Amino acid sequence: MDRKATVRRVGLLVLAVNTLLVVVKGATWLSTGSLAVESEMVNSLADTVYSLVILAGLYLTTQPPDFEHPHGHERIEPFVSLFIAVGVFAAGGAVLWQSATTVLSGTYTGGGSLLAVGVLVFGAVAKYLLYRYCLDVGQEQQSPALVATALDNRNDILTATAALVGVVGAGLGYPVLDPLAAGVVSFGILYTGVEIVRDNVNYLVGAAPPEELRAKIVQRALSHPQVQGAHEVIAHYVGPEIDVSLHIEVEGDLTLLEAHRIETDVVTSIRELDAVDDVFVHVDPKELGEWKKDKETDRLANFGIGESPVERPTQKNR
Repeated sequence: MDRKATVRRVGLLVLAVNTLLVVVKGATWLSTGSLAVESEMVNSLADTVYSLVILAGLYLTTQPPDFEHPHGHERIEPFVSLFIAVGVFAAGGAVLWQSATTVLSGTYTGGGSLLAVGVLVFGAVAKYLLYRYCLDVGQEQQSPALVATALDNRNDILTATAALVGVVGAGLGYPVLDPLAAGVVSFGILYTGVEIVRDNVNYLVGAAPPEELRAKIVQRALSHPQVQGAHEVIAHYVGPEIDVSLHIEVEGDLTLLEAHRIETDVVTSIRELDAVDDVFVHVDPKELGEWKKDKETDRLANFGIGESPVERPTQKNR
């Protein structure tokens, strides 16, 4: 199944599960009056809204390239993820406020019940399954929105556990544990927002990819037998994908056809790396005096001791 169909299918599944959890937790809250269960319902309600946004965002990001967007629409995904983070912060703040005011006023009345325990356990299991599924698909499809959704689901497991402690504690005669558990849930929600923002800012500001990937880019360029060196290697995020530009150094007596073949080989090799989109290669012949010392490229060329010689070429004729 192609990326477009896969990410949309995941978005629909997440929306359906979150909607079901809102209904189940809402009914349980009305029945038990538990603030911890209410906080979990608010969390799931926020997740449902985020799911709608994600679904709309994924629809846009999976549209094919057009005249105005020749590289496609994948760059929308980080914005979708940040919108999710805004909603996460709002939900966490609301739950924290209600928890704090309830504890300070001493108006906690919710008690524990088997129904509440069962619903929270059900919610935790559902969120774990969603976490694993969204994370696997998000990493496979290079989708930051799905990875952000996975992180949200992972932290929902922790918040459900905290809520469960509160409900059980209230049932054992310690009703204050119910709003305190809601407060713990709120911090879990807020941490999710921080995590989502942290993971997506790099996509928006054009940050460099991890050092290991930059090293592989350099090593693949230098692995060509006719490439004598490289410099001015630049790799940066453009949305969730990576654009690469670099200069390769070759002997100047090559024909134009030979130089073109070398360039094509290098471009093809680097494009085979996961997450790499466009690759731009400039060919520098030796006789023009454009071969340059580049300490960073030299360092990346020898990054990763223990790899095969093909993966760890060195700059030649330096």
